[in-house]
Amino acid sequence: MTKETAELLPISGAMGADIEAISKLADKAGSKLEILERTDGQHGIPDHVPVFVNRENGRIEPVADLFERFRFAPARKSGTAKVTTLESFIELGQRHATDDSAIFADTDWQKPSLTMVVDYHQAVAGGVADNGKHRIRYDFPLSDEWKAWVAVDGKPMDQGDFAEFIEDHIAELSTPDGMEEEDFRHKFGFRVAYPTEMHTLSRGLQVFAETRVKNAVTLQTGEGQISFEEEHRDANGNKIDVPGMFILSVSPFFMGEPCRIPVRLRYRLAGGSIKWIIKLYRPDVYITQQVMRDMEKAASETGAPAFQGQPEMSA
Repeated sequence: MTKETAELLPISGAMGADIEAISKLADKAGSKLEILERTDGQHGIPDHVPVFVNRENGRIEPVADLFERFRFAPARKSGTAKVTTLESFIELGQRHATDDSAIFADTDWQKPSLTMVVDYHQAVAGGVADNGKHRIRYDFPLSDEWKAWVAVDGKPMDQGDFAEFIEDHIAELSTPDGMEEEDFRHKFGFRVAYPTEMHTLSRGLQVFAETRVKNAVTLQTGEGQISFEEEHRDANGNKIDVPGMFILSVSPFFMGEPCRIPVRLRYRLAGGSIKWIIKLYRPDVYITQQVMRDMEKAASETGAPAFQGQPEMSA
């Protein structure tokens, strides 16, 4: 066994004795283990590899499989760690990130995710490639509160169901700020409700419909036109002014940051009973904005650059 070979095999005990015995037998037969060196400097290939020089047939045979049998640790980091909170994503990223690590964000609002590729390609022009097999992934789990609002989105509710739902989720309603009030009044022509108004509406509202019939006739042609006008009034005879929107402040993701989402409020009168309809307004925009904020936070706290999209190599 050569000196280089002895340094390459720091194995003790019975296993080391066996390898030593094999090497001695090989030496007696005129064969031996040698270290094959490279000088071309290619990336991703080791500079030294052990080989078996067989003097009987003059062939050089690799012994990598022999060493792999005795491996006690992986050759490199690989696999994907899946976390359930943004904080865990950041903390694990801080633990493993290198100067070349990168974060990729899938901003699809229905199934967003963040993925850190720890062993990403070298972050310089013409840099060397890396495996991209060591990753951390955060699949933005939806919160129970957000699931509850999505479940009733656009579905008519009678007064009792509406009251129960609002009372259960009153803490998730928020007071509109001045900019929100002005913006939605300008866009839609209605006012934004305060949480106290929503609570009052949920406790009951009597609506009386007053219908007027208008008949218009064109004397020249004799054509006629009939139109119906319906006006809703409360029990005191006053015209009803139901706000058209309220503000929801809830975290769409488990243990995530709260997000302010406008919710449209509508009602329908049928047979003397009221049906309430709540409709989330452009949730895709507001959820995507939250994902972007979380992406920027993760990039800032881990020191890794962030990109929207997917890495080019598979996990």
